[in-house]
Amino acid sequence: MDPQAVTALVNSQDFSFHAQRANPTNYDVINIANSLPNAPATRIFDLTGSNYSIDIRPNSLDVALPYFGRVFNPTYGNTTQNSYRFTSKDFTINKSQNKKGAWIVRIKTNDVKAVDEIIIEVSKSGQALTSIRSNDRQPISYDGYITKNEEQKVAP
Repeated sequence: MDPQAVTALVNSQDFSFHAQRANPTNYDVINIANSLPNAPATRIFDLTGSNYSIDIRPNSLDVALPYFGRVFNPTYGNTTQNSYRFTSKDFTINKSQNKKGAWIVRIKTNDVKAVDEIIIEVSKSGQALTSIRSNDRQPISYDGYITKNEEQKVAP
């Protein structure tokens, strides 16, 4: 993707981040994953082939990302709240560009209690690093790339 296309996507605020790798910060999780039989010794979890993403649209933010780490206020019996799966209709986006031309997109949700801030750093080539800061769990980051959102079809 060329730098002009990346700039146009970020300015449109209508794009998707697709996660390829998860980078947990909790070494307990990493040690457990590495202790499994035939597991490669790595601190990065490969998400290739899964459909984990953040869809940013003018009126909605859809997040579907796995979480690997320590949750401080777990919800027992409700495993759907152990990952990042939510839709926000009330959020603010702040964009800035650093000296090297990379975009930093900061998303603050006002209607999702668990997530404090989502930061997406987009390089000039469209590669992206997303980090999520929560008030009830350890931080985690994801490597991936951004694409243009598909047109949503309106039902007649």
